[in-house]
Parts: sequence; structure tokens; C-alpha cells
Amino acid sequence: MTTLMPYLIVFGSFLAYFILHSLAASIIMKQRVASHWPNVMPYYRLAFNALAIVLSLPLLFVMFLYPGNSLWQWHGLGFYLTSAMALLAVIGFFYSLKYYDLSEFWGTRQLKERNNSVHDQENFHISPMHRYVRHPWYFFALVIIWTRDVSTIQLLVYLLVTAYFVIGSRMEERKLIAYHGEVYQRYQEQVAAVFPLPWKILSAEQADALIKDSLSKKEVK
Repeated sequence: MTTLMPYLIVFGSFLAYFILHSLAASIIMKQRVASHWPNVMPYYRLAFNALAIVLSLPLLFVMFLYPGNSLWQWHGLGFYLTSAMALLAVIGFFYSLKYYDLSEFWGTRQLKERNNSVHDQENFHISPMHRYVRHPWYFFALVIIWTRDVSTIQLLVYLLVTAYFVIGSRMEERKLIAYHGEVYQRYQEQVAAVFPLPWKILSAEQADALIKDSLSKKEVK
């Protein structure tokens, strides 16, 4: 096998996964399924998550099969600092779970209610984490991966994942704008997307004002 072949395999595998994942998550795909097989929609989110997990396993196998050469390892003070950052990111992730409707996220709510809607049903909300960054899960994931030791293959994967989170967040927000409208656009203008910025943070009062505005617009509809 040539020197470049492992990198091409890893690149192609992750790229194929990201494309498939984005297509399955798109409104266009959901609308087509809803128009042709409306009875399938209550199962869509659950099947989407199951497929995402199953297809991620070969990616982990590919990374294990082609570990690449070590680029850098954290030692001494750097090891403790990066480990602390990763730990805080893990804690932040689990803390954020209580602000999500996990039954809708996994798809069990849609299945239980036999909901065949294309759009998510969760109301617009701004958790404490979302006051600092619009996609806290992406941010926590990036902190975790970039505070680990890095090989050449891992560097390629981490760059691909970072790019996908940045691009994927924009694609995801098209759906959020379609569902929440102008309120979400105002939220976009005031809070950073994936990487927190000190000058783009909402106060608790500002967040409450946006939420109330969203609810009032839904009542008018």
C-alpha cells in the first residue's frame, strides 16, 4: 500500500459519512420521505440516529487500522491543562443534556406521538450554554478532540470533523430559520456559532426577551 493510500481511505470514508449524514438530515430528504411514505416519518429520527451510530463504527475501525505517525503528545503541565479542558468539556456536555428534549432528539417522542412532521417540534429556547455559543455540543466535541495526542491520521480526521461542524452547523441553521424564523436570525447575529466569542454573548435578560418574542409570534400564528 502506498504512503498516501491510508490517508485517502480515511479521507474518503469520513467524507462519504458526512455527505450521507447531511443528506439524511436535510429538509429536502425529509420532505421527499414525508410526501411518498408519510407513515415512515414517525420512525425517521430514530432510524437516522441509529444509522449515524452504526456507520460511525467503520470510521473508528479505519482510524484504528491506520493510526499514522505521532505528531505531538502532551507532557507535563500541558498534559494536565489539556486533560482539565477535556474534563470540563465532558462535564459541560452532560450538564447541557438537561436543557434538551432528549426524547425528541433520539426520536422516541415522534414515534410515541406518531408525529409525521418534517420540522422538529421543540420550541425555541436558549439554555445557559446557548447564551455563549449556538452549538455547544460541537464546541465541547472540538475541545475534547483537540486536547488529545495527535497522529498524522488523527490530524486529518480532526480537521475534517472541525470543517464538518462549521459547515454542518450552517446547514442545520437553515432548518432552524425555516422553523423559528426571524427570531433565530436575531439570535444568530448576537451569539457565535461554534467557537465562543467574548463580544457575542447574551445576558439572561436578552435570552429571555428572545424566547418571549418567539412564543408571542407562535401564538399569533
